[in-house]
Amino acid sequence: MGLQDADANDAGFGARIRSAIFWRSGSQILSQAMSWVVTLAVIRLLDPADYGLFAMTQVILNFATFLNGYGLVSALVQSDSVDSHRLRQAFGIMLLLNGGLAILQLLIAPLAADYYEQPMVADLLRVQALLYLSTPFLSIPEAIMGRALDFRRPALVNLIAAIASAAVALAGAMAGWGVWTLVFAPIAGFWVKAVGYVIATGFRPIPSFDFRGTGGMVAYGASLLGGQLFWIVQSQADIFIGGRVLEPHALGLYAEALFLTQIFVSKFIPPLNDVAFPAYARMQKDPGRVAWSFCKAVRLLLLISCPVYLGMAVTAEPLVETLFGRKWIDMAPFVAILALAMPFMTLQVMFAPVSNALGRPGTTARIAAMGAVLMPAAFLIGIRFGAIGLAWAWLGAFPLLTIVTARLAGAPMGLRIMDVIRAAAPGLGCSILMAGAVMAIDSALPPLPAPVRLAVLVPAGGLAFLAALALCARGTLMELAALLIRRAPPAQAAA
Repeated sequence: MGLQDADANDAGFGARIRSAIFWRSGSQILSQAMSWVVTLAVIRLLDPADYGLFAMTQVILNFATFLNGYGLVSALVQSDSVDSHRLRQAFGIMLLLNGGLAILQLLIAPLAADYYEQPMVADLLRVQALLYLSTPFLSIPEAIMGRALDFRRPALVNLIAAIASAAVALAGAMAGWGVWTLVFAPIAGFWVKAVGYVIATGFRPIPSFDFRGTGGMVAYGASLLGGQLFWIVQSQADIFIGGRVLEPHALGLYAEALFLTQIFVSKFIPPLNDVAFPAYARMQKDPGRVAWSFCKAVRLLLLISCPVYLGMAVTAEPLVETLFGRKWIDMAPFVAILALAMPFMTLQVMFAPVSNALGRPGTTARIAAMGAVLMPAAFLIGIRFGAIGLAWAWLGAFPLLTIVTARLAGAPMGLRIMDVIRAAAPGLGCSILMAGAVMAIDSALPPLPAPVRLAVLVPAGGLAFLAALALCARGTLMELAALLIRRAPPAQAAA
């Protein structure tokens, strides 16, 4: 009877995980698909220089954002229990932190403009300070949802926020706002989402400034700051270094190529990690189970992401011309190089929720510290060759960082590098075969318009990948199909 109860509990927990993934990732995919239609229209109306200026402001914004208190949210998710008073305390802390960040950004805006030698940067940063003020209204409801693995109610909010942001972006681009289009659109999206989350979760935004008893929560959040700061250094060093040397046009080409190639890892992996963190936290007393679950996640996720990345690399030229227009064609070489680095980045960022859930945020911080040294060093070398050198720096340095991450983060759960390689092999190996087939087909094609050429290569690559899976990784293909096709559980035998 006890065994049946345990099986029932595991089945119920698994069902909640599948539901969370469906609602969190499903709403993300739908909203991203919708916003990307608008984004492509906006890109065709704006110039690369607009995106170069915007990228310069994002460096400053991201450096300040690591102090916005989101580590407190992780502490709330991991806590055994959270009452309304604790939520009000966290909300009060978030208000103070983010209000201070908004003021700080107003003060440093002129200094940033002087560094980049672009006066417009100061004006952009002053307006973007509004983003910080929405953070407290987003973060606490997210903690409530994360603890309950309940993402169904906020899914509609995400879609509404995406619609609002897309509408502002399209209206701004058509009205000739230029770079301001890229500023006002996310502000609209963040604030609509903030209001919607509060309504959807029923959270009452009444702060408490009595911070007695918050020491553990603050300490846990502070322990994550080191890793977050190092991550910001690692991820923003290219624009910080390149923005000082490159013209906005060249920087815009590189920045948008990076944005395009990071769509999967930056837009779809975080929602999965949002679900993975509380799931791993529930299993933290069984490291072997965590390692098994992690390898399964790697195997299935790379089975989806690797063909996207390698397909993007071998079709970069027709892809860029079709999506962005002829004036962006110089972006294609950046896309081809950066796409090859993204499978390693996808794998690397999957380790953070495991380490944090096992109560080892220090591991995440050490890994991020190594990245904060390795990546800027690579960018300093690469910038000597211009913007394209920044792309090569990604491909040269990130595989090394991924190996270091696997060794450090895998050890606490008994995970070896060879285990990770085995998990990644089906997706990566079959994708390499697919890329070779696509290159062969492309070389045999006569001169064709970019959309037609892409329309030939994409389905050909899809068929080649499925054929490679059927021949080389049939078991993994069946595992993916079983995950996507939900079957009703067999009837329980009468006790």
